[in-house]
Amino acid sequence: MLYFSCGAAEIPRPDVNLRHFLALSDVAVSGRVSLAAERLFLSQSALSQALRKLEFTAGTALFDRRGYGVVATDAGRLLVRRARRVAELIATAERDLRSRRAYASPGPDLRQHVTAAQLRALIAVVETGGYSTAARRLRLAQPSIHRAVSSLEALVGVPLFRRAARGVDATEAAQFFARQASLLFVEIRQGFEEVRELQGNMSGRLTVGCLPLARSVFLPEAVTRLLAMYPNADVHILDGPYVELLHGLRTGEVDWLIGALRKPAPAADVEESPLFEQSLAVAVRPGHPLLADGPPDAIALSRLAWIAPQALAPARSMFTAYFADNGVPVPERIIECSSVIAACGLIRRSDRAALLSPMQIRPFVESGQVAILVESLPNTERPIGVTTRKSFAPTVVQAEFSRVLVEVARDLVRR
Repeated sequence: MLYFSCGAAEIPRPDVNLRHFLALSDVAVSGRVSLAAERLFLSQSALSQALRKLEFTAGTALFDRRGYGVVATDAGRLLVRRARRVAELIATAERDLRSRRAYASPGPDLRQHVTAAQLRALIAVVETGGYSTAARRLRLAQPSIHRAVSSLEALVGVPLFRRAARGVDATEAAQFFARQASLLFVEIRQGFEEVRELQGNMSGRLTVGCLPLARSVFLPEAVTRLLAMYPNADVHILDGPYVELLHGLRTGEVDWLIGALRKPAPAADVEESPLFEQSLAVAVRPGHPLLADGPPDAIALSRLAWIAPQALAPARSMFTAYFADNGVPVPERIIECSSVIAACGLIRRSDRAALLSPMQIRPFVESGQVAILVESLPNTERPIGVTTRKSFAPTVVQAEFSRVLVEVARDLVRR
């Protein structure tokens, strides 16, 4: 399945008890349900029932019962691995919260007390900025959201929200905690997807944030190749401003951010992997007067009316630098445009020129709608690649998509 969207994706999550999911690691380490139950302050019957519920959700046995105890199955080992990653996310949040407390007490163990309902409420209020909007998102009553957040604040001992003119403002503690919580739910979802993959069901979810330079050729080719191998993969492509897509990447709503890289990486918890480099081209309409002459110089280009990237875009800086480096005036008759379709429509109807990626406009060039005036504007080379979370642990289908991205990039460079 293939989906396109212009906003953040709502991530489906298995409805599991967070404490019970974390208990998988304790059962695997101890090898006995009774020992794990004692460590978790649960009765053995309660933990056994919890394990049966998790096995029902997974659709398979997670532990083999033997005379001396239990041993994790292949499926169980996959979920145990994810449970340990979830525990580390909670521990990281706990360390951050502890550093913000006004008192020295370490406080209660979050792993033993925090609930999935509290974390979902936290995420929703942070992202929507209000209890009523969070309640509508989660389809719950507003008092339920307020109680969940209030109980969470009491548990962690740190203010999470401040009253604002409209709704509430999340504190830095709340924002970090919400990001860890979002990643926690992604780990749980991926764990159950890995179990389904083990059973031969390769229908896992992939969410790609796509930037302009990868939209028209690179990403469509990569997705097509992946679906040829895994036709049931659940692919979502998100289109939006870089800042929003980066936020989605850091919270787990997006798995990859594909397009022009920002050097250095925009945040400490993400990493960039270059795939190829591409210079920007100057595009005009077919029959443009300058096409009849040789390649235009900087003076001729400066006299044109232009369609250029928005002021804060890296490509706009390259546009300005090209004219400044050549000692000619920077064009002033500029339409700022971030849409390739709109830019191509504008140049087809005028003698304007547009600064665009050759890969972006290849379909328009091949169909004769647009012509290339300058194939490679000097000093506009940009690395195109993939930005991911440093902590990203892909499922089988996700790992295959990462391999396909490298393969497609190599093939495009050879063309």
